[in-house]
Amino acid sequence: MKKTFLSLFFLIATITQAHDINYERVILHTWHFTDRTKSLEGSFYSYKDGQVYIEDAASAMHHFSLNQFSTADQRFLSEKIARIEAFNQVKPISRNPVAQNDSSTTTNSVPYFIAIGLLITLGIITFNLKDRTKRKYMAPVLFTGLVLSLVSFNKNALRLASTTTDPLWMDSAFAYFKPSINTFWDTTYFRVESKGIPTTHSMMTGITAWQQQVPIPQCYIGNNAWSIPLNPVLATTPVPVGPSHFLRGAIAVAVNGIPIFNPYTNTGVDALLTGQLDNWGGHCGRADDYHYHIAPLHLYNYISATSPVAFGLDGFAVYGNTEPDGIPVLPLDTNHGHFGANGIYHYHGSSAAPYMIGYMVGRVTEDTTLQIIPQSRATPVRPALTPLNGAVITDCHPNPSNNGYTVSYALSGQTDSIEYSWTSNGLYTFNFYTTGNGIPTTQNYNGFSQCTVPTEVQTIPAAQSTIFLYPNPAKEYFQIGVKDAGLWNAIEKISVYDVRGSLMVSSTDAKRPIIVNGWSAGNYWVVINKGTSNESIKLIVQ
Repeated sequence: MKKTFLSLFFLIATITQAHDINYERVILHTWHFTDRTKSLEGSFYSYKDGQVYIEDAASAMHHFSLNQFSTADQRFLSEKIARIEAFNQVKPISRNPVAQNDSSTTTNSVPYFIAIGLLITLGIITFNLKDRTKRKYMAPVLFTGLVLSLVSFNKNALRLASTTTDPLWMDSAFAYFKPSINTFWDTTYFRVESKGIPTTHSMMTGITAWQQQVPIPQCYIGNNAWSIPLNPVLATTPVPVGPSHFLRGAIAVAVNGIPIFNPYTNTGVDALLTGQLDNWGGHCGRADDYHYHIAPLHLYNYISATSPVAFGLDGFAVYGNTEPDGIPVLPLDTNHGHFGANGIYHYHGSSAAPYMIGYMVGRVTEDTTLQIIPQSRATPVRPALTPLNGAVITDCHPNPSNNGYTVSYALSGQTDSIEYSWTSNGLYTFNFYTTGNGIPTTQNYNGFSQCTVPTEVQTIPAAQSTIFLYPNPAKEYFQIGVKDAGLWNAIEKISVYDVRGSLMVSSTDAKRPIIVNGWSAGNYWVVINKGTSNESIKLIVQ
């Protein structure tokens, strides 16, 4: 018996030691450049968008265009990049996910532990065999099984490790809709500031099951900004997005700053199938807060086909009908997504259930009210009303002062409406026109004062900035400048917006000066389209 326990201890100790993922010490390389006056000690990190990323000994990231390196280092990098690209060309073969059932995990470890249990049993039998001949034949079998199990575990462990998302890449996905939204980030979260009102489409039209809620801009600003994890971690068991979980609050944020809720409402019904959503997949909640309930695929009219349309509050991106590398969507798992060619999980939106996220693959915290936290808060200004049976919303448009809306609806052969507005000190006035005689019923409410989306941008280290504006501040004109001449070919269009999101000017000639003489002094946003990504830079006009 003593020998049996010793054998068992030996096997478990061996397996436990093998669970640790050890990384070899990185050997730094001395990089030389065409500018012979400088060099850099660091290790190759990645190559994307024509830029080589080098991580130095202090873990700081630097990036350069390939032609900035010396001839010898260019040759070395070209060979390394070619090997990486050759590897990625065969990667899609492993992207076809195995369909998972409701109790599946992203990386199923049950078979692994069954195998370990069998190996332990086999090990006990092997080390207690008195017949040396049998032991001689059994030992290689045990050794081979142990090696295969350890390899499997290490792959599993690496898959379960957290992923760090590049905030600059995330920022490029939201840049299409700046300055109506603003972004910033720290080491934990990518933050999105918005007022929850879309700028590229109307709202409410098409709703046939109306809850009598109307859109009021919210203050998803500062500490109340939407928070997307920058270090998403795969959940051991994905949680279903359905009538039992996440029935309050958002599960994702669209790249235009509009929150996306569970397809099921807080009453447990499909919002789309029950007629509660408008022509763009949204409606207003009990706080008069506008939000989507399905993937806003219509935003692809304004963004690149290979750009995310949203990000889940678990940190993983949501794409449309195209993979990030431009190929058609590959088969989806039960979670409504799969691992991409880069080994990172992402979801896909669709016009049919589950519409976007079937199971929350990333690790999230759900509070007792069935919402993901941290969660931004909407602020109501009036009590929630009851459904108005038979009403069909026919129009929703802002008033000339942009401090309110008119919502029109058809009911019993008659067109009625609600006109509402707010003042700078938070007085909200609702006029209900329901009798057809032009005399409204008026109700007033004291609510929050409307806020403004900040125009300050995240400070980007100079080493990471490749495009800049000069002069900035500008009085007469400004021009685009680049640190790498190769970027001129990447720039497809330049658009300038004021702080309200109105287009001031656009140009496809990146080298031509843009005249700002006569513009009102203040802040503007310059959105530089580079095909598959955008870069947004604040411009100050004096």
